[in-house]
Amino acid sequence: MEQRLAGWSSGFIGVLIFSGSLPATRVAVADFSPLFLTGARAVIAAMLGGLALSMLRQTRPGRRDVLPLIIVSLGVVIGFPLLTALALEQVTAAHSIVFIGLLPLATALFGVIRGGERPRPAFWLFSLLGAATVAGFALSQGGEGTFQGDVLMLGAIVVCGLSYAEGATLSRRLGGWQVISWALLLSLPFMAGLAAITWPGSLRAVTLPGWLGLCYVAIFSMLVGFVFWYRGLALGGIAGVGQLQLLQPFFGLLLAALLLDEPVAWPMIASALAVVLCVAGAKRYAA
Repeated sequence: MEQRLAGWSSGFIGVLIFSGSLPATRVAVADFSPLFLTGARAVIAAMLGGLALSMLRQTRPGRRDVLPLIIVSLGVVIGFPLLTALALEQVTAAHSIVFIGLLPLATALFGVIRGGERPRPAFWLFSLLGAATVAGFALSQGGEGTFQGDVLMLGAIVVCGLSYAEGATLSRRLGGWQVISWALLLSLPFMAGLAAITWPGSLRAVTLPGWLGLCYVAIFSMLVGFVFWYRGLALGGIAGVGQLQLLQPFFGLLLAALLLDEPVAWPMIASALAVVLCVAGAKRYAA
């Protein structure tokens, strides 16, 4: 019981950290291109993760860990940030939330396939209701999409859900911060190349908020958040703790309201309360 509670607490902290990604990204892309931001944040996080692995003298992963680490790297370090960046060139942020609402379901499904978990039938009901609530809220915001943009978002959700489940399973052997650090190092050559190719013509025009946004998505969204997130999934259960992601869009919008003075309407509050009930129900029947 204590282990599951620790897992849910750690997962909740991870979601809170991830929720700051949207406002930070909105600030950062005012000064940096989306592709450069995707590459640069991974490079910075990889350097910090590699430094931690070296200073703490962590043992290198074994042969059986290489493939799962590649999956994690392709999913959360390369695939999800890159696919969503490309998708958001064709769909609105509100429309993208429709797909983000599917991420907990994808995580739960891969938790069953890769993690061997077996949630009770009622869990799936609450999970579907939560996803439908998030999707309904996003659609009410009037977001628009395209076929290509929708395909990119769907691909992002699939690779992210798989890498969450794979990383959580691997965290039970290596530890949460070790998994994301090794995954970042694996992706470093590709992401460094992406950052170099898309390097801004001049850095003099970059504002302080732009630098702060880059630092947040690099240090917290790409590294620190995963330390808590993978620990939470490993201890509390992939399917159950994964449902906390349903809260992320609402936390992100709340932070945007506090930091960027964006309005908070009553549908957002009502939808957030409904999602909280769905997460509570999913937690009860997750195992």
